[in-house]
Amino acid sequence: MVMHVMNKVDDITIIENEPMARHTSWRTGGMAKRYVQAQSLQALAAYIATLDKNEKLLWLGLGSNTLVRDGGFNGTVIATQGVMTQLELLDENTVYVGAGVASAKLARFCSKHGLAGAEFFAGIPGLLGGALAMNAGAFGGETWPLVVEVETLNRDGEIIKRQADEFDYGYRFVKAREQKNQDEWFVSATLSLPKKSADDNTIDIKQLLAKRAQSQPTGVASCGSVFRNPEGAYAAQLIEDCGLKGKAVGGAVVSQKHANFIINENNATASDIETLIELVQKTVAEKHGVVLQQEVKIVGEKKS
Repeated sequence: MVMHVMNKVDDITIIENEPMARHTSWRTGGMAKRYVQAQSLQALAAYIATLDKNEKLLWLGLGSNTLVRDGGFNGTVIATQGVMTQLELLDENTVYVGAGVASAKLARFCSKHGLAGAEFFAGIPGLLGGALAMNAGAFGGETWPLVVEVETLNRDGEIIKRQADEFDYGYRFVKAREQKNQDEWFVSATLSLPKKSADDNTIDIKQLLAKRAQSQPTGVASCGSVFRNPEGAYAAQLIEDCGLKGKAVGGAVVSQKHANFIINENNATASDIETLIELVQKTVAEKHGVVLQQEVKIVGEKKS
Protein backbone atom coordinates (compact mmCIF):
# COMPACT_ATOMS: atom_id res chain seq x y z
CA MET A 1 0.00 0.00 0.00
CA VAL A 2 1.35 3.45 -0.96
CA MET A 3 1.35 5.93 1.91
CA HIS A 4 0.33 9.56 1.38
CA VAL A 5 2.59 11.53 3.73
CA MET A 6 2.79 15.28 4.38
CA ASN A 7 5.69 17.06 6.09
CA LYS A 8 6.27 20.75 6.71
CA VAL A 9 9.78 22.14 7.29
CA ASP A 10 11.11 25.72 7.00
CA ASP A 11 8.21 27.17 4.97
CA ILE A 12 8.16 24.12 2.70
CA THR A 13 5.32 21.61 2.55
CA ILE A 14 6.36 18.24 1.15
CA ILE A 15 3.70 15.70 0.19
CA GLU A 16 4.83 12.21 -0.73
CA ASN A 17 2.86 10.12 -3.24
CA GLU A 18 0.53 12.94 -4.28
CA PRO A 19 -2.09 12.14 -6.97
CA MET A 20 -1.46 14.50 -9.88
CA ALA A 21 -5.09 14.31 -10.96
CA ARG A 22 -5.63 16.91 -8.21
CA HIS A 23 -3.25 19.36 -9.85
CA THR A 24 -3.73 19.10 -13.63
CA SER A 25 -6.51 20.63 -15.68
CA TRP A 26 -7.15 17.26 -17.37
CA ARG A 27 -7.94 15.93 -13.87
CA THR A 28 -6.11 12.68 -14.42
CA GLY A 29 -2.65 11.21 -13.91
CA GLY A 30 -0.60 9.09 -11.53
CA MET A 31 1.18 10.03 -8.33
CA ALA A 32 4.25 12.20 -7.91
CA LYS A 33 6.95 10.80 -5.67
CA ARG A 34 7.16 14.23 -4.03
CA TYR A 35 4.99 17.34 -4.35
CA VAL A 36 6.48 20.54 -2.92
CA GLN A 37 4.76 23.80 -1.99
CA ALA A 38 6.85 26.74 -0.77
CA GLN A 39 5.82 29.85 1.14
CA SER A 40 8.42 32.00 -0.63
CA LEU A 41 10.90 31.97 -3.49
CA GLN A 42 13.76 32.11 -0.97
CA ALA A 43 12.49 28.99 0.82
CA LEU A 44 12.06 27.22 -2.52
CA ALA A 45 15.57 28.15 -3.64
CA ALA A 46 17.05 26.83 -0.38
CA TYR A 47 15.11 23.59 -0.73
CA ILE A 48 16.09 22.95 -4.36
CA ALA A 49 19.75 23.39 -3.41
CA THR A 50 19.40 20.35 -1.10
CA LEU A 51 18.12 18.02 -3.83
CA ASP A 52 20.27 15.51 -5.64
CA LYS A 53 21.44 17.03 -8.92
CA ASN A 54 19.96 14.05 -10.81
CA GLU A 55 16.51 14.42 -9.24
CA LYS A 56 13.82 14.89 -11.88
CA LEU A 57 12.00 18.20 -11.42
CA LEU A 58 8.63 19.22 -12.82
CA TRP A 59 7.57 22.82 -12.36
CA LEU A 60 3.78 23.00 -12.28
CA GLY A 61 1.50 26.02 -12.23
CA LEU A 62 -2.21 25.44 -12.93
CA GLY A 63 -1.41 22.17 -14.70
CA SER A 64 -3.04 23.42 -17.89
CA ASN A 65 -0.40 22.16 -20.29
CA THR A 66 0.72 18.91 -18.65
CA LEU A 67 -0.26 15.25 -18.82
CA VAL A 68 1.18 13.03 -16.09
CA ARG A 69 1.10 9.39 -17.14
CA ASP A 70 -0.79 6.85 -15.02
CA GLY A 71 2.42 5.32 -13.64
CA GLY A 72 3.21 8.64 -12.00
CA PHE A 73 6.19 10.97 -11.88
CA ASN A 74 9.27 9.55 -10.16
CA GLY A 75 10.65 12.90 -9.09
CA THR A 76 9.79 16.18 -7.40
CA VAL A 77 6.95 18.42 -8.54
CA ILE A 78 7.47 22.10 -7.71
CA ALA A 79 4.13 23.88 -7.27
CA THR A 80 4.35 27.52 -8.34
CA GLN A 81 0.74 28.45 -7.61
CA GLY A 82 0.56 30.71 -4.55
CA VAL A 83 4.26 31.64 -4.62
CA MET A 84 6.18 34.15 -6.80
CA THR A 85 3.02 36.26 -7.03
CA GLN A 86 4.56 39.76 -7.11
CA LEU A 87 2.98 42.03 -9.69
CA GLU A 88 4.27 45.59 -9.78
CA LEU A 89 4.39 48.62 -12.06
CA LEU A 90 8.06 49.71 -12.08
CA ASP A 91 7.49 52.75 -14.27
CA GLU A 92 4.89 53.91 -16.78
CA ASN A 93 5.93 51.27 -19.35
CA THR A 94 7.48 48.48 -17.26
CA VAL A 95 5.88 45.65 -15.28
CA TYR A 96 7.59 43.19 -12.94
CA VAL A 97 5.65 39.94 -12.69
CA GLY A 98 6.33 36.73 -10.79
CA ALA A 99 6.09 33.31 -12.41
CA GLY A 100 3.19 32.40 -10.11
CA VAL A 101 0.90 35.17 -11.41
CA ALA A 102 -2.04 33.99 -13.51
CA SER A 103 -1.78 35.16 -17.11
CA ALA A 104 -5.35 36.49 -17.00
CA LYS A 105 -4.52 38.55 -13.89
CA LEU A 106 -1.52 40.04 -15.71
CA ALA A 107 -3.77 41.01 -18.63
CA ARG A 108 -6.19 42.82 -16.32
CA PHE A 109 -3.36 44.55 -14.42
CA CYS A 110 -1.83 45.95 -17.61
CA SER A 111 -5.19 47.11 -18.90
CA LYS A 112 -5.97 48.82 -15.59
CA HIS A 113 -2.69 50.75 -15.81
CA GLY A 114 -3.28 51.87 -19.40
CA LEU A 115 -0.73 49.56 -21.02
CA ALA A 116 -1.35 48.03 -24.44
CA GLY A 117 -0.27 44.69 -25.86
CA ALA A 118 -0.88 42.31 -22.94
CA GLU A 119 -4.58 41.67 -23.61
CA PHE A 120 -3.82 38.29 -25.20
CA PHE A 121 -2.70 36.93 -21.80
CA ALA A 122 -6.41 36.76 -20.89
CA GLY A 123 -6.69 33.80 -23.27
CA ILE A 124 -3.84 31.78 -21.72
CA PRO A 125 -5.14 29.31 -19.09
CA GLY A 126 -2.05 29.19 -16.88
CA LEU A 127 0.58 31.11 -14.94
CA LEU A 128 3.31 33.36 -16.29
CA GLY A 129 6.00 30.74 -15.60
CA GLY A 130 4.45 28.38 -18.11
CA ALA A 131 3.91 31.21 -20.59
CA LEU A 132 7.61 32.09 -20.37
CA ALA A 133 8.71 28.47 -20.73
CA MET A 134 6.86 27.93 -24.01
CA ASN A 135 6.37 31.45 -25.38
CA ALA A 136 2.64 31.01 -24.94
CA GLY A 137 0.31 33.08 -27.05
CA ALA A 138 -3.32 33.74 -27.91
CA PHE A 139 -5.32 36.05 -30.17
CA GLY A 140 -2.20 36.82 -32.23
CA GLY A 141 -0.01 37.89 -29.31
CA GLU A 142 3.01 36.12 -27.80
CA THR A 143 4.86 36.34 -24.49
CA TRP A 144 8.52 36.86 -25.36
CA PRO A 145 8.31 39.96 -27.58
CA LEU A 146 7.35 41.80 -24.36
CA VAL A 147 10.21 40.43 -22.23
CA VAL A 148 13.13 42.69 -21.29
CA GLU A 149 14.65 40.62 -18.50
CA VAL A 150 13.93 37.43 -16.56
CA GLU A 151 15.02 35.93 -13.27
CA THR A 152 15.81 32.22 -13.22
CA LEU A 153 16.52 29.69 -10.49
CA ASN A 154 19.10 26.96 -10.92
CA ARG A 155 19.73 23.68 -9.11
CA ASP A 156 22.21 25.33 -6.76
CA GLY A 157 19.41 27.56 -5.50
CA GLU A 158 20.87 30.65 -7.16
CA ILE A 159 18.54 33.34 -8.52
CA ILE A 160 20.03 34.82 -11.69
CA LYS A 161 19.03 37.84 -13.78
CA ARG A 162 19.19 37.24 -17.53
CA GLN A 163 18.46 39.55 -20.44
CA ALA A 164 15.92 38.59 -23.09
CA ASP A 165 18.65 38.40 -25.74
CA GLU A 166 20.19 35.45 -23.86
CA PHE A 167 17.32 33.33 -25.20
CA ASP A 168 16.15 32.18 -28.60
CA TYR A 169 12.40 31.95 -29.04
CA GLY A 170 9.80 31.35 -31.69
CA TYR A 171 6.37 29.83 -32.07
CA ARG A 172 5.80 27.90 -28.81
CA PHE A 173 9.45 27.43 -27.95
CA VAL A 174 12.08 29.12 -25.81
CA LYS A 175 15.69 28.04 -25.32
CA ALA A 176 18.68 29.52 -23.51
CA ARG A 177 21.48 30.21 -25.97
CA GLU A 178 24.16 28.91 -23.61
CA GLN A 179 24.00 25.15 -22.94
CA LYS A 180 25.13 25.65 -19.34
CA ASN A 181 21.98 27.73 -18.70
CA GLN A 182 19.51 25.05 -19.80
CA ASP A 183 18.88 23.69 -16.30
CA GLU A 184 17.23 26.86 -14.99
CA TRP A 185 13.61 27.75 -14.36
CA PHE A 186 11.84 31.09 -14.79
CA VAL A 187 10.77 32.76 -11.55
CA SER A 188 9.92 36.26 -12.82
CA ALA A 189 9.97 38.55 -15.83
CA THR A 190 10.21 42.27 -16.51
CA LEU A 191 7.95 43.29 -19.37
CA SER A 192 7.91 46.46 -21.46
CA LEU A 193 4.63 47.67 -22.93
CA PRO A 194 3.52 50.88 -24.65
CA LYS A 195 0.87 53.14 -23.17
CA LYS A 196 -2.53 52.98 -24.81
CA SER A 197 -3.07 55.95 -27.06
CA ALA A 198 -6.29 57.96 -27.19
CA ASP A 199 -7.29 56.31 -30.47
CA ASP A 200 -6.18 52.80 -29.44
CA ASN A 201 -8.71 50.34 -30.86
CA THR A 202 -7.36 47.27 -29.01
CA ILE A 203 -10.10 44.73 -28.41
CA ASP A 204 -11.35 44.76 -24.84
CA ILE A 205 -10.38 41.79 -22.64
CA LYS A 206 -14.04 40.93 -22.07
CA GLN A 207 -14.55 40.78 -25.83
CA LEU A 208 -11.56 38.45 -26.19
CA LEU A 209 -12.87 36.13 -23.49
CA ALA A 210 -16.32 36.13 -25.07
CA LYS A 211 -14.72 35.23 -28.39
CA ARG A 212 -12.81 32.38 -26.74
CA ALA A 213 -15.94 31.05 -25.01
CA GLN A 214 -17.75 31.07 -28.34
CA SER A 215 -15.10 29.08 -30.19
CA GLN A 216 -13.46 26.91 -27.50
CA PRO A 217 -14.76 24.49 -24.87
CA THR A 218 -14.51 26.21 -21.48
CA GLY A 219 -15.44 24.92 -18.05
CA VAL A 220 -14.48 21.35 -18.94
CA ALA A 221 -11.42 19.21 -18.16
CA SER A 222 -8.94 19.91 -20.95
CA CYS A 223 -5.38 21.24 -21.33
CA GLY A 224 -6.18 23.97 -23.83
CA SER A 225 -4.76 23.44 -27.32
CA VAL A 226 -3.11 20.03 -27.67
CA PHE A 227 -1.16 20.65 -30.89
CA ARG A 228 0.86 23.50 -32.34
CA ASN A 229 -0.42 24.99 -35.57
CA PRO A 230 1.80 23.78 -38.43
CA GLU A 231 3.18 26.46 -40.71
CA GLY A 232 0.48 27.78 -43.02
CA ALA A 233 -2.31 25.73 -41.48
CA TYR A 234 -4.44 25.26 -38.37
CA ALA A 235 -4.23 22.04 -36.38
CA ALA A 236 -7.95 22.18 -35.55
CA GLN A 237 -8.92 22.41 -39.23
CA LEU A 238 -6.69 19.48 -40.19
CA ILE A 239 -8.16 17.36 -37.38
CA GLU A 240 -11.72 18.34 -38.30
CA ASP A 241 -11.06 17.53 -41.98
CA CYS A 242 -10.16 14.00 -40.86
CA GLY A 243 -13.61 13.59 -39.30
CA LEU A 244 -12.16 13.27 -35.81
CA LYS A 245 -14.48 15.59 -33.89
CA GLY A 246 -16.17 13.45 -31.25
CA LYS A 247 -13.62 10.63 -31.63
CA ALA A 248 -13.19 8.90 -28.27
CA VAL A 249 -10.71 6.58 -26.60
CA GLY A 250 -12.02 5.48 -23.23
CA GLY A 251 -13.12 8.64 -21.43
CA ALA A 252 -11.08 10.99 -23.67
CA VAL A 253 -12.88 12.76 -26.52
CA VAL A 254 -11.88 15.18 -29.30
CA SER A 255 -14.02 18.25 -28.64
CA GLN A 256 -17.01 18.83 -30.91
CA LYS A 257 -16.58 22.57 -30.39
CA HIS A 258 -12.87 22.87 -31.23
CA ALA A 259 -10.96 19.93 -32.70
CA ASN A 260 -7.62 20.95 -31.15
CA PHE A 261 -9.02 20.26 -27.67
CA ILE A 262 -9.23 16.84 -26.03
CA ILE A 263 -11.73 16.60 -23.19
CA ASN A 264 -11.70 14.30 -20.18
CA GLU A 265 -15.38 13.56 -20.55
CA ASN A 266 -15.81 10.38 -18.54
CA ASN A 267 -13.02 9.64 -16.04
CA ALA A 268 -10.36 9.31 -18.74
CA THR A 269 -7.01 7.86 -17.80
CA ALA A 270 -3.82 9.54 -18.92
CA SER A 271 -3.37 6.53 -21.20
CA ASP A 272 -6.75 7.23 -22.85
CA ILE A 273 -5.66 10.80 -23.57
CA GLU A 274 -2.20 9.88 -24.81
CA THR A 275 -3.60 7.16 -27.07
CA LEU A 276 -6.09 9.63 -28.54
CA ILE A 277 -3.29 12.16 -29.11
CA GLU A 278 -1.31 9.51 -31.02
CA LEU A 279 -4.39 8.48 -33.01
CA VAL A 280 -5.01 12.08 -34.07
CA GLN A 281 -1.35 12.49 -35.10
CA LYS A 282 -1.39 9.25 -37.09
CA THR A 283 -4.66 10.07 -38.87
CA VAL A 284 -3.64 13.62 -39.80
CA ALA A 285 -0.24 12.40 -41.04
CA GLU A 286 -1.88 9.76 -43.23
CA LYS A 287 -4.48 12.10 -44.74
CA HIS A 288 -2.58 15.41 -44.93
CA GLY A 289 1.08 14.40 -44.73
CA VAL A 290 1.50 16.71 -41.74
CA VAL A 291 2.97 15.55 -38.44
CA LEU A 292 1.27 17.54 -35.68
CA GLN A 293 3.61 18.60 -32.86
CA GLN A 294 2.26 18.59 -29.31
CA GLU A 295 1.98 21.73 -27.24
CA VAL A 296 1.19 19.64 -24.18
CA LYS A 297 4.03 18.27 -22.05
CA ILE A 298 3.73 14.53 -21.35
CA VAL A 299 5.73 13.34 -18.34
CA GLY A 300 6.11 10.32 -16.12
CA GLU A 301 5.88 6.58 -16.58
CA LYS A 302 3.23 4.48 -18.26
CA LYS A 303 1.39 2.14 -15.92
CA SER A 304 2.76 -1.39 -16.19
